[in-house]
Amino acid sequence: MKNNKEDIDKLIKETLTQEEAKFYDELDEQNLFQMLGGLFKGKNSWLAIVMNFMTAIVFGLLIYCIIKTFDAEKTNDLILWVGGVLVCFLYISMIKIYLWMQMHRNALTREIKRLELQISSLSTKITE
Repeated sequence: MKNNKEDIDKLIKETLTQEEAKFYDELDEQNLFQMLGGLFKGKNSWLAIVMNFMTAIVFGLLIYCIIKTFDAEKTNDLILWVGGVLVCFLYISMIKIYLWMQMHRNALTREIKRLELQISSLSTKITE
C-alpha cells in the first residue's frame, strides 16, 4: 500500500510545476505538535490564544476550588466547592474538545486541498 501511495505521489509531482510541487509537499500529514501549532496560525489564531489563556485562569480556579473543598467544614460549603470543581472541569473539557475539533477541521481542509491538487494535476495529464 505504501509503495502505491509513493507511486501516485511521484506521478502527481511529475505533472506539477515547481511551485505547485512545493505546495503539495507542505500539505503532507502532520504530527500532533504540528497540528497544535496550526491552531495558532490563520484567521482564528486569536481565538485559540484567548481560549488557552482562559483555560489557564480556570485551571487556577479549579485548584483553588479543590483546596477550598478540603477546607470546608459545612456540608453546604462542601457542595458549593465541589460544584465549582465540576464547573471548572466542564469548562476545560469543552474548550479542549473545541480545540481538537479545530485541529481535525484543519487536517480535513488540508486533505481536501491535496485532493483538489491531485485532481487538477491528473486532469491536465489526461487532456495532454
